Amino acid sequence: MMDKAEIMDESGIVRAVTRIAHEIIEKNKGVDDIALIGIQRRGVPLARMIAEKIKGVEGKKVPVGILDITLYRDDLSMLSEHPIINGTEINFSINGKKIVLVDDVIYTGRTVRAAIDALMDSGRPKMVQLAVMIDRGHRELPIRPDYVGKNVPTSKFEVVNVKLYEVDGVNCVTISDIEKGISH
Repeated sequence: MMDKAEIMDESGIVRAVTRIAHEIIEKNKGVDDIALIGIQRRGVPLARMIAEKIKGVEGKKVPVGILDITLYRDDLSMLSEHPIINGTEINFSINGKKIVLVDDVIYTGRTVRAAIDALMDSGRPKMVQLAVMIDRGHRELPIRPDYVGKNVPTSKFEVVNVKLYEVDGVNCVTISDIEKGISH
């Protein structure tokens, strides 16, 4: 799949992360009882980046967890005969906390629904908020992010690729056309 356009470069990602961090602080009147949980894979480095920005602004460390939603997906049987499990690591209680789920792209809303199901199996948060780097539209479920890095209108025949240094060796967001015969 060839990238047809870069829609965010590294500095654009940094600005979006900075804005999201400030919005989280402002909406929650500080960061008391806030925890960030990144959805595997690229939500995890984004959650860490947001936590670093919050620490720089507020001087407080916000806990960061990792959530693997693979087994909670409603399309699991369509993905693979042997799904790859990356693991959930939440080394703190989520009970009574304001949880900010972090993901790279929101599309249909099904990933977020699966993440909420997985999260509720770990405890009972006071509130769940959602931060995403890219909102590409085309929702199938009534789910809307609280914090968005960038809204990118797309067609259903395009793919948004959030590339992060920890996973891809580069920080940028690109858009590609889906190759004929391949569905995403």
